[in-house]
Amino acid sequence: MEKANRTSLVEGFILLGLSTHPRLEKMFFVLILLMYLVILLGNGVLILVTIFDSRLHTPMYFFLGNLSFLDICYTTSSVPLVLDSFLTPRKAISFSACAVQMLLSFAMAGTECVLLGMMAFDRYVAICNPLRYPVIMSKAVCVPMAVSSWAGGIINSVVQISQAMALPFCGDNVINHFTCEILAVLKLACADITINVISMVVANVIFLAVPVLFISVSYVFIIATILKIPSAEGRKKAFSTCSAHLAVVIIFYGTLFFMYAKPKSKDPLGADKGDISDKLTSLFYGVVTPMLNPIIYSLRNKDVKAAVKNLVFQKHFLK
Repeated sequence: MEKANRTSLVEGFILLGLSTHPRLEKMFFVLILLMYLVILLGNGVLILVTIFDSRLHTPMYFFLGNLSFLDICYTTSSVPLVLDSFLTPRKAISFSACAVQMLLSFAMAGTECVLLGMMAFDRYVAICNPLRYPVIMSKAVCVPMAVSSWAGGIINSVVQISQAMALPFCGDNVINHFTCEILAVLKLACADITINVISMVVANVIFLAVPVLFISVSYVFIIATILKIPSAEGRKKAFSTCSAHLAVVIIFYGTLFFMYAKPKSKDPLGADKGDISDKLTSLFYGVVTPMLNPIIYSLRNKDVKAAVKNLVFQKHFLK
């Protein structure tokens, strides 16, 4: 009976979004829609070239294809909801739909954390142990690494979201965010969220601190190896193979640490500046980062550029 009463307290939520700043909504709608289209196009092209171009059938591009697919999944789980919130002043979302959206978004974020760590290991082996690279990073190794990244992110998401949605929600059902963001949802709970905070701290250690430590150690060895290369041209070439990954790591983890490294309990003051900061940070992470990934990886990558040109040529001129 108690469980039935708890789940019936709130049947849905209302997403506040930018309804307090109506003049910005139309501008952000157009901006985010364009960014979303760029995300679909850029990451979609990367997926296609990594599949159809045999020269890109390497561990590095295998993981890059996973990253591109992940970015499409993540943005698709949240951007349509964000765009809709700009068109309606008070967007209602059901309890179950909110849970599903959080589950997908959280799973993609956790997966990307682990996947970037796997990609750092790939770069470490390629630069520090080039002769053993084909053996160490074989298909029999790369596929389980990618699968474990996805499995870890999904399992963590199921744990975190199931704990959050098991809380009683009563009274205020307005989520001061574009989407059902877990910290914004936890603020509406009518119970102590200490267990949720502890659980998120543990998850932060596993999915933030551990991968960052792993990536940092990998790059210490990578940089040390690059500095031992006698020629300047050799050092430049070696660093160029990992510069794109390093840029993506800095952008991704920098934003994610700012968002989740310190889980917050309910804030009785609810400062407006803090709310706007959280929204803009979430927007940057959720839209700008996936948009930049294909640009960063293809901007100075001759292999990707050549593969895209070949793909376009084959599709439009050889039919």
